[in-house]
Amino acid sequence: MDYLEGLLLGRLWSDTDFENRRHLSLFLLYGLFVDLLVIYNYLTGGLNGLITGSFLAKMIVFVVLFFLGPALCFSYYRMPIWGKIPVLAAQLVKYGSLTFLITAWARPKLSVSFGDLREFLISYLNQTLERFTEKYVDTAGTFATVLGVISGGVYVVVVFVLNLLAALLIPGIVYCVARFLQYWYDKVISMLVLTDDTEK
Repeated sequence: MDYLEGLLLGRLWSDTDFENRRHLSLFLLYGLFVDLLVIYNYLTGGLNGLITGSFLAKMIVFVVLFFLGPALCFSYYRMPIWGKIPVLAAQLVKYGSLTFLITAWARPKLSVSFGDLREFLISYLNQTLERFTEKYVDTAGTFATVLGVISGGVYVVVVFVLNLLAALLIPGIVYCVARFLQYWYDKVISMLVLTDDTEK
């Protein structure tokens, strides 16, 4: 429960040591979770409304809960259990809406249909190898094909790895930025409005 409170309430409102520990695995797992949602929708079309649709509605939910954050969280530990559960639920909805905002942005990037994916990849590989081979025709002669295949293959692998890293890291970065902004917004509200009600 302490971990959940620290994760959802944040450092300012939580009395746990969640923020004092490293959470690299959480950062990576969040990125993986977002990627799996996008891949699931890409392969099956499932959860289309949540993953790709209603971008404006998701944004409104996130923004409203973002600005209501201090009001919801500052008295969390003074509440009975029946009051704490809605606060945690609201925080969960806020980060859930952020997650689906990311998927709504990322999903259209997969513009090639699954049925055409194999043909697209083969065509991309062939075009890349041909382009690199052409660069060595004048200088390498008969070795142009070998050099083109090697350098083109390395290029394709590097592009694949960079795209994989971006898909894994970008959601986590967005999540961390959102938490950072939430912390400083809460901090300002705490100092200006809630200074008599909290020592933080």
